[in-house]
Amino acid sequence: MSQSVVKNSEADAPPPPNPPSGGGLKGHPWLTLLTVAVGVMMVALDGTIVAIANPVIQEKLHAAPAEIQWVTSGYLLALAVFLVTAGKIGDRFGHKATFLVGAVGFAVTSAAIGFAGNIQTVIAFRVLQGLFGALLQPAALGLLRGAFPAERLNMAIGIWGGVIGASTAAGPIVGGLLVEHVNWESVFFINVPVGLIALALGLWILRDVRAEKAAKSFDLPGIALLSVGMFALVFGIIKAPEWGWGDGRTLLFLGGAVVLMVLFALWQGKAREPLVPLGLFRSVPLSAGVLLMALMAFAFFGAIFFVTFYLQNVHGMKPVDAGVHLLPMTGMMIVGSPLAGLAIGKLGPRIPIVAGMLITTVAMYGMSTLDTGSGNGVMSLWFVLMGLGISPVMVGATEVIVGNAPLELSGVAGGLQQAAMQVGGSLGTAVLGALMAAKVGDVLPGNWAEAGLPPVEGAAGEGLKQAAQLGIAPPAPAGTPQQAVDAMAGAVHESFVSGMSLAFAVASVVALAAAALGLLTRRGTTDAGPSVHI
Repeated sequence: MSQSVVKNSEADAPPPPNPPSGGGLKGHPWLTLLTVAVGVMMVALDGTIVAIANPVIQEKLHAAPAEIQWVTSGYLLALAVFLVTAGKIGDRFGHKATFLVGAVGFAVTSAAIGFAGNIQTVIAFRVLQGLFGALLQPAALGLLRGAFPAERLNMAIGIWGGVIGASTAAGPIVGGLLVEHVNWESVFFINVPVGLIALALGLWILRDVRAEKAAKSFDLPGIALLSVGMFALVFGIIKAPEWGWGDGRTLLFLGGAVVLMVLFALWQGKAREPLVPLGLFRSVPLSAGVLLMALMAFAFFGAIFFVTFYLQNVHGMKPVDAGVHLLPMTGMMIVGSPLAGLAIGKLGPRIPIVAGMLITTVAMYGMSTLDTGSGNGVMSLWFVLMGLGISPVMVGATEVIVGNAPLELSGVAGGLQQAAMQVGGSLGTAVLGALMAAKVGDVLPGNWAEAGLPPVEGAAGEGLKQAAQLGIAPPAPAGTPQQAVDAMAGAVHESFVSGMSLAFAVASVVALAAAALGLLTRRGTTDAGPSVHI
């Protein structure tokens, strides 16, 4: 390899040079944080607000179930495939320009989705929206890495995480209100003014900071291998629940992803200016941080996916009410992220990360004990612990990954952090979903029979099983006694909760493994190196 990309010095990175005199507010660290938070808020809000609109989009645009799935899957797929390359674009051309293009593109594609007249157009622009979202997130971390000295980076990332938590929490509530009182298009139009604010602040506040050692060319073969490999991996994960994990198509995509990733790694060792220099992973803390982020996302996003179905279909809540009931968790993430930044600044990331994952393990196990009659108090307890535990992990792992990378690779490091979270979340949702589906299929016939209901065979039985995996009780024929209606709902809900309990139990084991991995982390130790200000 032509140069070492990681310096194993124990000294904290020095603060970046002061902005030139007369520069006004341009380059101010805390205003830089405000600016990138506005842009990333748009992406975080979009992640949950669209889920609320999907049922209405399906109805209004007459979309098939498979089509409405791709409103979400197309976005996530584009995001995951492009994140590392987007980080490299920021390292090469500057994170300010990359951030501004991402913010404008995200707002424009959001408007285009709102004006779309059919589901195919919606899906196409959701894919483009994912590409622009991928530009935004690593660029935001790169700008923070360049604006803050190492001793303040933890706090900055903590506040940044709090903004993401607040936006995520607001999504279901804002989305529910907009869908109910305006229309589904408004959940996309809301991104337009936010994008314009991010653009205005970016032009006024952001000062591009680039390392003098930043790459001067692109590793096109590496980009192609990584992009196709990531596509095969994430697409295979998304389709596995539908095709089956042992299906030839699933094995083809996942096996192809492994082959492409191996070829990518081999090429990175030979390329003159590689996309992801392998020397980056000589840093044990950085490597541990990437894997930790993937395991955390596997456990958290994979298991929490079922909570909305539990609240809405088992407890009969409306989407807005379900969002309100999740506020104890998201509220703790809003408060806990800045506090985690302070704690990590004083103690280093290791203790807060390990403690956070242990708390998350307890919360996951507690969620596995919920039943159909669990009250708001016990649910809120586990939600509070979940938010409290996840906060230091999100902040700490991000700081470990970005802080242990040199400045000229801060965008790539940000892309790795986001890609690990996307792949981990997708894998968790698919794997835990498959385990849950198998559990529901096993216990549903017994619960159905115990309720004194006649067996359901053939296509109707398969439809009942699929509905039960979402906690949806089948519609009863006209004239069915209320006692029988209640018995059907009870059998379905009991089966759903059994599957959810298994998913959370497995997630708690993964969280415990992540806690052990957290012992390998430490604060960033790389020198920021020479930089130029634009």
